[in-house]
Amino acid sequence: MGPVLHISPSVARRFHRRAVLLDAPAPNVAAVLAHHGYVQIDPINVCGRMHDLIARNRVAGYHEGDLMRHLHGDDVPLMPHQRVAFEHHLPSTGILVAFGLEAWPHLQAEMRARTKRSSAWSGRLSKRETALAEGILAEMRERGPLNSDAFNDGRRAKSVWGKATLAKSTLQKMFFHGRVLISRREGNRRFYDLPERVLPSSVLASPEPSKKETARWSVLLKLRQRRLVPLKRAELPLVEDQVQPVQIPDCPLLYCLRDDLPLLDAAASNPATSSASMHLLAPLDPLIYDRVVTSRLWGFDYTWEVYTPPQKRVRGYYALPLLAGHEIVGHVDPKAERSLRKLTVISRRIRRGHSAKGELARLAIFLGLRDC
Repeated sequence: MGPVLHISPSVARRFHRRAVLLDAPAPNVAAVLAHHGYVQIDPINVCGRMHDLIARNRVAGYHEGDLMRHLHGDDVPLMPHQRVAFEHHLPSTGILVAFGLEAWPHLQAEMRARTKRSSAWSGRLSKRETALAEGILAEMRERGPLNSDAFNDGRRAKSVWGKATLAKSTLQKMFFHGRVLISRREGNRRFYDLPERVLPSSVLASPEPSKKETARWSVLLKLRQRRLVPLKRAELPLVEDQVQPVQIPDCPLLYCLRDDLPLLDAAASNPATSSASMHLLAPLDPLIYDRVVTSRLWGFDYTWEVYTPPQKRVRGYYALPLLAGHEIVGHVDPKAERSLRKLTVISRRIRRGHSAKGELARLAIFLGLRDC
């Protein structure tokens, strides 16, 4: 690890934009996954789903649904030997993401650990769920990919699942444990299958890394995802050969990947080439995911308020921050009225001298809607 680099906020912002692919889009979804390590998946669809909103700013010519087509195919589901990515949860979290195949071995220890925990969502199977799980696996061996409706016998899960069926909760736990994987989707409906019919055999046969190797992978994954991050005291020794400390006025000590230093040098030496383009950012976009970095570096205090009670919301249910050049200048809270083929703006607050009109028009076209 080299000595701490002291850089200005303007250089840091230019670097951050470039490092998270907002200045030069990647040619395809595979390139984005290779660069960022994963793309976060979320089913809520107010003005496009989270993963599509993240990817549309990073993939040249991206169309709504391209990430899922990359994962599972379109009309014809991909065969195991054709798969280059899959859906699963980040270790120690309930966050669902699209991973490249290299992530699979690093998920094994956490999958096993979940089978021993007490959790109605992702933990060990109850007696009822254990009995049902054997039948589910037998049916899948015989029939192929199935969703929870195929096993619904009217029984309900524990209260954490609300009105969910026992079959749905059992399949969700089995997915957390790696006993089944998502083979395809129809809308938000998951169709599960046996791992050997989803992932290539070479991936399933990969040796499991050591605990330390997976811990290092997890920290590098955070760095790849956000590109400019604070690291915890226990994280730094795992990756100090791969990172560069960066000190920015009014910010905590941050770290970037050493592989990204050419981008940092370019941001410092040639500001005239910096981008002035605008982007409506997804609520969980890598640029703004870390609230401390968003607040201290970008001067924008932002919280995704989809789970905030309406009376406590500051910006709106699904407000999208507006990035203009090297500033976040406000937000727009849009809603896609699919039946009317119209993009409606619920609220907006944008700094004087800036306009979201062009970005809203591009978002409408992306969603197949008329402009708002």
